[in-house]
Amino acid sequence: CAVVGDDLPGLAAAADAAGSTRVAQVRDLAAAADARADVVFVSLAPRAENLSEVVADTRALVHAWSSDERFGTARLVLVTRGSALAPSGANPVHAAAWGVMRTAMAEHPGRFVLVDTDDHEDSAGALCAAVAAGEPESSVCAGRVRVPRLARAFPPVAVALPAFDPEGTVLVTGRADGLGGTVVRHLVAKHGARRLVLATGPDDEPGRTADGEPWPTPVPDVRSAAIELAEPEADITVSHCDPADRDALADLLANHPVSAVVHTTGDPTGLWHLHELTRDRNLAAFVAFSAIGGILGAPGAPERAAHAAYADAVIRRRRTEGHPATSLAWGPWAGDASAVGDTERVWFKRNAIGELTPDEGLALLDTTRGSDDAVLVPAALDAFALRGRAVDGVPAALRDLIPTTADPSGVETTEGPAASGRTSTLRRRLAALSPLEQQRFVLDLVREEAAGVLGHATPAAVTASRAFRELGFTSLASIALRNHLTAATGVALPVTVAFDHPTPAALADFLRDELVGTPREDRFPHPAANVVDTDEPIAIVGIGCRYPGGIHNPEDLWRLIAAGGDAASEFPTDRGWDLAALFAADPDRPGTSHTRMGGFLHDAGDFDAGFFGISPREALAMDPQQRLLLETSWEAMEHAGIAPAALRGADVGVFAGMMFHDYATGLDRVPDGIEGYRGTGSAGSVVSGRVSYSFGFEGPAVTVDTACSSSLVALHLAAQALRRGECSMALAGGVAVMATPSVFVEFSRQNALSPDGRCKAFAASADGTGWGEGVGVLLLERLSDARRGGRRVLAVVRGSAVNQDGASNGLTAPSGPAQQRVIRRALAGAGLSVGDVDVVEAHGTG
Repeated sequence: CAVVGDDLPGLAAAADAAGSTRVAQVRDLAAAADARADVVFVSLAPRAENLSEVVADTRALVHAWSSDERFGTARLVLVTRGSALAPSGANPVHAAAWGVMRTAMAEHPGRFVLVDTDDHEDSAGALCAAVAAGEPESSVCAGRVRVPRLARAFPPVAVALPAFDPEGTVLVTGRADGLGGTVVRHLVAKHGARRLVLATGPDDEPGRTADGEPWPTPVPDVRSAAIELAEPEADITVSHCDPADRDALADLLANHPVSAVVHTTGDPTGLWHLHELTRDRNLAAFVAFSAIGGILGAPGAPERAAHAAYADAVIRRRRTEGHPATSLAWGPWAGDASAVGDTERVWFKRNAIGELTPDEGLALLDTTRGSDDAVLVPAALDAFALRGRAVDGVPAALRDLIPTTADPSGVETTEGPAASGRTSTLRRRLAALSPLEQQRFVLDLVREEAAGVLGHATPAAVTASRAFRELGFTSLASIALRNHLTAATGVALPVTVAFDHPTPAALADFLRDELVGTPREDRFPHPAANVVDTDEPIAIVGIGCRYPGGIHNPEDLWRLIAAGGDAASEFPTDRGWDLAALFAADPDRPGTSHTRMGGFLHDAGDFDAGFFGISPREALAMDPQQRLLLETSWEAMEHAGIAPAALRGADVGVFAGMMFHDYATGLDRVPDGIEGYRGTGSAGSVVSGRVSYSFGFEGPAVTVDTACSSSLVALHLAAQALRRGECSMALAGGVAVMATPSVFVEFSRQNALSPDGRCKAFAASADGTGWGEGVGVLLLERLSDARRGGRRVLAVVRGSAVNQDGASNGLTAPSGPAQQRVIRRALAGAGLSVGDVDVVEAHGTG
């Protein structure tokens, strides 16, 4: 083991005697990792008193531990004094650290342990014994070990309740349109309260939900809140007082004969001030609303769990001082958007903790009055459903509430005989299956665990080919999936496994390979990294294209060329262009084009988003150039007789030329639901990256913008990458769709635009350029690989070259000598001379 710091004298001495690692400070945890310690003890400083600092430091400790793979099979033991389990609740700040650590334990089962202890001479040995026993939480006092378990306090039935003192005032804290207002109404209607003060905080300002979204309902001001809460038989005062402001709270208490307090906000500072300022008052009741996350952890919300655990400890402390006090650690309420985030809600559902309706919650509030227990947990627990999950281990605090055959420790780790046995059993079972059956078996396992993490009733909701992000996985959910798969298989998986293998199918492939011992590289037995042949010809084995005139494949293009057809057309009518104002015969009129003609893809907006697993909202945010490149890339592979799925995980490169970047640039307001997708939807870099992502290619992904030569340069780069062994196959080409007419306007001002929208290169009638759209994609392989694979070779690229004109006659003016040089270089690279050339195809802008 390893011990961090000197605050644990008994443990430190034992570690020294055993030759174990001693680490001076938490930031030196790496020393413990290097020593391969299986248990590391960290002590929270006994004098730690600043709540915010303790919470921040504990969160940092959790992050450092959980993000370091060297600690993957080790346990971190946080040792506190007088915190969550101390009968007196002597140190609420230490209890807050328990809330953070309980959250970490929920997110990373088996990685963390909590022990609360004292300085008794027998406690160090008992502490080690408690940790060795596998209990995730324990308290050691004078050498005796206790473990925390929840028990049913009383049946949820009606009880006789004493009426509130009619001469006293009930102080309620909370929002007028939230729990504060709800409790005020309930106390008046059901408990006979006649004088109440609702402390809403400054201006009762709109709050935020657990996920950071604005509170969904309007917030009334104090005057309207008072009117809304008015009761004919009750005197209700609504105050701006914030209990976190000690002086303001003292003034409020001085002006009202408060006889009972109900603190609903969960604010720890306000709770402490209420506790201090009412000690000398003979209160009939002091109720603090806490949260079950302080006891079980709150995945995704460690700070809220810390505040809840702090509140529970304050109440215990108040009880030991002889004052009435009750903490209600509520389970989630239906519709209470501020209390539970999505990640926490999924975790609750997985652990059979449902939502309370407002009526159920208020009824439970009634039954808690007069209880002798300091901390109560009003929650909707489905014990039957939880019993069904016992085989996977349940939160330690819940184990006495259900019959279970789970291991007493409740946590399955990835070390020791149990994990080894699970792995061996699973490997033997897989060995008896065919490769296809193995794949299906492991995929079913991954989908079942994924469904459980997301809270789905069946694995049917988990599509094998969809990315975990698209299925709804957050970072925490991904870690939870890793933990459950580790527990189910005994394989120590990295915390990044769901990111490294981002679909259930990919993760199942990886897990199967880990279990049956198949090397990953065997899936692609001819890695390109060893291939370096600068003279290797590059074969074109597949083509995908869309061009004006309804051309959707190479055969359509050839028919148009052979017939001498003309695919020019008038401006499209579905792009929001002001066609009436756009055209002007005068080439000098600002803001206009002196042609109505061009080569357009009139169906550029059509896209089968579902085919590629893309949501309608994301598809709308995507530049049509991204959509077209996806479709034609698929068609190029299909044209070559290759199933795209067969290349997933292969080192296929994507090289795309693109010169128009104006999609959605003219929007004054982004449509609802599009924000968050617009950046990737319009970024040029994503044009190539999305192809690689969608098909699972792991070769280079490069977007090129060299204006009219973009596609040729992309082809050149692809050929170079293939020859250097950077990829074994490549998609190369380009795409052009004009989302705005700006290029027509710009070239009209330059007098460089042909009035009829057609280029007439090398003709005496040449009068400017014509603009057109299209997409073309070539599937490329080294010629030797294409022949080895039995591909149909459509053409061969033997050489190519790229340069720049340099200081020519103008920024956009060509340089004859520079172009001659690049042609000679391409011929030399191909091993050809000028005399070998039969046909020259040239690009001309008129």
